[in-house]
Formats: sequence, C-alpha cells, structure tokens
Amino acid sequence: MALTLFSRRPAPADLPAVEPEPWPEIGETWKPEGVTIVQRYYNQAHAVVLVYTADDGKAGTYYTVACLGCHFASAQDGRRTYNTRYSLEDAAKTANEHATTCRALPRDLPARPDDDTAREQLHAWVRGARRRKEDVQLWLSDLDLIRLTLQRTNDWIVDVLQQLAIDQPEVLRTERSQYSDYVSYYARRLPEN
Repeated sequence: MALTLFSRRPAPADLPAVEPEPWPEIGETWKPEGVTIVQRYYNQAHAVVLVYTADDGKAGTYYTVACLGCHFASAQDGRRTYNTRYSLEDAAKTANEHATTCRALPRDLPARPDDDTAREQLHAWVRGARRRKEDVQLWLSDLDLIRLTLQRTNDWIVDVLQQLAIDQPEVLRTERSQYSDYVSYYARRLPEN
C-alpha cells in the first residue's frame, strides 16, 4: 500500500521525442521567455501551479503564482499592508494552498505569441492603465500577471515601451531620473471630452 502512495505518475503519452531538461513531473520542457520558474505544484487534477519571477533582482526578487489549470494568478499578498509582493516563501505557501483546493483540469501550455501580438498586448495594457484624473506610473512588475502569455524579456518590453512613447506621446510618456539611468513610464491622462 505504501509503495502505491509514493509512486511516480506516468508521463503523458504524447511527449516530444527529444527535448532538453524536461519537467520531471509532467515531461514538459516549457520555459517561457522573460520568466524564471522556480517551483511547480500539482493541483488535485494534475494541473501545474507555478511560482515564477520576472525580476532581475536589482531591487530584490519578488515572485508570482499562476495556475495552468484555472485562471488563478496572484502577484501580491492581500493580507499585508506594506510590501505586498510575494517572497519565495509566501509565494510557495500561496501556490500550495491553491493547489490543494483547485480542481481545474490541465490546459494546454500558452503558445508564445508573435512579436506583433505581444506588442499589441503591451499597448492594450498601457491604454487600459490610463485614467481621467492623472498620469499613472507604470512598473514592469505590473506585468507579472501576464508574463506567461506575453513571454518576453524585460529588455524587449522596455524597447516596446520606449517606441510607444515616441510614436504615441499622447498615450505614454517617459521620465529619466536626474540621478541615474533609470527611466519611469507614465500612462497619460485620458483626454477630457
């Protein structure tokens, strides 16, 4: 009886023939560009719940949790009032809690969109952030929840944002720090009608 409780699950039958470094749990090699997957959990129906980061670590490393079965994704701990981003320990706890209650079946892994689709997704994100009263500062970390569908590096995203600020200054503006090379992005206030 004890051996059956701890035996490995069989790998899916439709695996690619040769792929480097497969996930041992599911036999997949999916490594989306722009994120580093640090932990994986199974939900009750064997869908994977990921803990990943998109930070480069300059200001600390923060983590995001996303379920590949349902549409659960979380980048902030709602129980905190200060420093709401997940540490690895907190993200692991959230992922494990979700995995123990989620019953969603595994979905197909998100395909990497082409550059035009990813660019339009970013443009839509900027347009959606605009407000009537004031300019809104945008942070790359705000994109963490859509990183698994966007699948792009921070450098690629910065290039697209820079180009959007040049092409559509009425939608996005940049502001360079006077003390360093840091660039801030602001979604422009919506026009008054």
